[in-house]
Amino acid sequence: MHIEKTFAVAASVDRVWAFITSPDQVGPCMPGCQHVEITGPGTYQAVISVKIGPIKTTFNFTIETVEERPPEFAVFSVKGEEGGSSSRVTAENLLTLKAIDNGNTEVTYASNVTIVGRLGKFAGGIMQKMAEHMSEQFITAFRERVETEQATNADEPAGTPIGSPGLLAALARFLRNLAAPILNLFGRDRSP
Repeated sequence: MHIEKTFAVAASVDRVWAFITSPDQVGPCMPGCQHVEITGPGTYQAVISVKIGPIKTTFNFTIETVEERPPEFAVFSVKGEEGGSSSRVTAENLLTLKAIDNGNTEVTYASNVTIVGRLGKFAGGIMQKMAEHMSEQFITAFRERVETEQATNADEPAGTPIGSPGLLAALARFLRNLAAPILNLFGRDRSP
């Protein structure tokens, strides 16, 4: 399954990159994200709960930074396993940031996702619709948090990082770039 989204954020490329690369910032934007942890250089783990139709489950994801060109481009490899190994998810995710008019940033992410196991049967139209819904939830939360942070820090010089770069950057980008689309695939609902 291929997922691709492009959206604008009212913040500079440097601010968006700093936000995306900070798990503390981007994690709350991801529907179902329960936990994010740095496990090594460029390697992260995330626990994400999802709901697909009547099925509620939790996935343990390992994210690895494959390539990074701050503050404009990153590639992540993601592998996830449902408890009990019932379903597996693999994905390659690309993230691109581009400066556009008035100091805003265009964010583009693309994910090629493969799902096997019991949840694989939901592939196709149903999964694509769920992915679209979850992507929109993520984009709304992401944009709101970045733009609120941008307004709060308006007195700071442009390019001042919001979060810490480096390893955290890869995790946050992964979570934003892939986990959100994967969650979108599984139709995680934010309501209790």
